[in-house]
Amino acid sequence: MTTNTATTTNPTYARLIERVLDDSRLARCGAVLQWDQETKMPPQGVEPRGAQLAVLARVAHERRTSSEVGDMIAACEAAPDIVGDCDSDEAVTIQRLRKDYDRSTCIPSALVAEEAQLASQAQHNWAEARRNNDFSQFQPWLEKVVTLLRHKADCFGWAEGGEPWDALAEDYEPGCTAAWVESVFTPLRVRLQNLLDRIMGSSTPPSNAFNEVKLPVDAQEAFVRDIASSIGFDFQRGRLDVSTHPFCTSFHPRDVRITTRFHENNVNDAIGSTMHECGHGIYEQGLRQDQALLPLGQAVSLGIHESQSRLWENQVGRSQQFWQWCHPRLKQHFGDAVNTLDLSAVYGGANIVSPSLIRVEADEATYNMHIMIRFEIERLLLKGDLAAADVPAAWAERYREYLGIEVPDDANGCLQDVHWSMVSMGYFPTYTLGNLYSAQFFDAAKRAMPGLEDGFATGEFEPLRTWLNENIHKQGRRHLPADLCEVVTGSPLSADYLMDYLEGKLGAIYGL
Repeated sequence: MTTNTATTTNPTYARLIERVLDDSRLARCGAVLQWDQETKMPPQGVEPRGAQLAVLARVAHERRTSSEVGDMIAACEAAPDIVGDCDSDEAVTIQRLRKDYDRSTCIPSALVAEEAQLASQAQHNWAEARRNNDFSQFQPWLEKVVTLLRHKADCFGWAEGGEPWDALAEDYEPGCTAAWVESVFTPLRVRLQNLLDRIMGSSTPPSNAFNEVKLPVDAQEAFVRDIASSIGFDFQRGRLDVSTHPFCTSFHPRDVRITTRFHENNVNDAIGSTMHECGHGIYEQGLRQDQALLPLGQAVSLGIHESQSRLWENQVGRSQQFWQWCHPRLKQHFGDAVNTLDLSAVYGGANIVSPSLIRVEADEATYNMHIMIRFEIERLLLKGDLAAADVPAAWAERYREYLGIEVPDDANGCLQDVHWSMVSMGYFPTYTLGNLYSAQFFDAAKRAMPGLEDGFATGEFEPLRTWLNENIHKQGRRHLPADLCEVVTGSPLSADYLMDYLEGKLGAIYGL
């Protein structure tokens, strides 16, 4: 059992912590069932699994929102030995527990159970609709999701001048609003579009040979496991499996599960997906074990979480120095099949820019366009300005406008992402926020450790992992996301770091 240290002997605080730990463990039981559903559960298990998850969610919510918990939080807030030092672990823990409690008590237990059961059933039906390339199969489930999320947003409420999306986003990125996201996305899109136009006009694009070679899936799996272990994912405290949509889930810093996927003719997708989920996993494994399952042992937000996955996937995994180290390993794993691919071919292939249909396979320059499209659509759904039946057309229209490509079918269009079937909206902008944070964090790491990137060429990834662990992972929820960014980098979040990084690297590769 995890031991959580405390500098206070206040008995009420001790009872509260034990209660919170038990509630967190109960919630993790539900996470185990969700992981199993995505990786191991037989198809006929969907309905009973949904009922199991609903009961767990209801019981966990009832315990989390009981008056007893509220009374203990209030007593701790009035205790000088706990909150006298506002920066102490105990004071910060009580601040975060108060926020969590107040937000949780806005939602009735029946709605929590309904959401859990709907998520289980909707994910199964989404996966089936995607396999059948038929949005009409998923449409009634999306309608149910939107209806439930509007109800949930109403329970939370939102600030004057805001909208339902804001109420839901708070669970993923505290302080984030649709209006603020729009103010960030609009100028970012302009600068990205300018870069894309220049890249598409380049007369010296890199070779795409690396993305066309066919490689056995079993060999790909051994290869990405080698990479995962090398960059620091601890297989003694985690595991890697296969799923339709790669994800990471954590039950404890000593039990972190990630998944990836494979295509015979696209090893880059497996590399990127695995490094991405490893970034999430390294974050979870790096959280404070003495505060495990408590606020200071939890990730601060999905935007910060995404920064860790995108940093390892992109700033590391698409760097020239990484490929200097990885290129020989590619030959060790695949032999003659990759003998014609020199370093410039694999590095260039890892950085091909080409507007595409699939978000998780998108390059760095076009990726954020995918996020902008999803954000706009779910915002309209929640406001009631777009019917679920019209999502495929709205999706196709935006892909034509933003990326200049035609959507051929539902599987490659609006059915490609799992998130809406998970009853999650207000989520997608955290991917772009993660890209912005990742570039800014990486810039700070390079300033703190001159020559950091050069070490990648010889497999020296530990300095970066240690820096991230000390400056971000171990902070837990001590700071709000925007504040953490300023503490770590010395500056507010800015898109300049991401765009300078993209323009510099891609400009050199494409001869701009």
